[in-house]
Amino acid sequence: MPSHSRPEPPRTGRPRSVAADEAILEATRASLVDLGWSKLTMGDVASRAGVAKTTLYRRWAGKNELVVDAVAVLFDELELPDLGSLSADVQAVVLQFAALLERPETRTALMAVVAESTRDEALRTRIRDSIVDRQKRLVLQGRRRAQERGELPVEQDAAMAATTADLIFDVIAGAVVHRTLVSAERVDADWARRFTVLLLAGLGAAASA
Repeated sequence: MPSHSRPEPPRTGRPRSVAADEAILEATRASLVDLGWSKLTMGDVASRAGVAKTTLYRRWAGKNELVVDAVAVLFDELELPDLGSLSADVQAVVLQFAALLERPETRTALMAVVAESTRDEALRTRIRDSIVDRQKRLVLQGRRRAQERGELPVEQDAAMAATTADLIFDVIAGAVVHRTLVSAERVDADWARRFTVLLLAGLGAAASA
């Protein structure tokens, strides 16, 4: 007797509104800039976004999750251009990243969640999952292109390749975040060029080793 797949039960409740989500995340970033982390409340965000507070709690368990998602969508704007060489690609994404960090809503939100995460392991995990791991796509994409061009060797050991990708991400993100947010210095085209020279020299040495 032929088996029949059971139909999926119909979804209940109202579908999520993309426009409402965008308004909520934008309101969250605006609240952070105006009020800071300690004074930001779900009620204030709901009021700014023009939605009921219950709408926020249906989507996010609390302020921590909401703020991380509000930051994460900003980093999703980053794209790695294909400019024909690894050096040009790296310089372009470094300048994009720095420009994003210079925006008040990004700077305030990122520093707030990072500071709060020192006391909240679950928040630190959410930052890693929603921001750090998602943005490693840029490193993987850039490395794959460079390998296809013959600029970088293909690492046969998958575990070592993953470790190298993590290290590349840490070096780029750490340098740009430190210069922009800690040292409060501009990341201009000349700095991006010199940083890229240093990075690629290190990658060459690592490949030789």
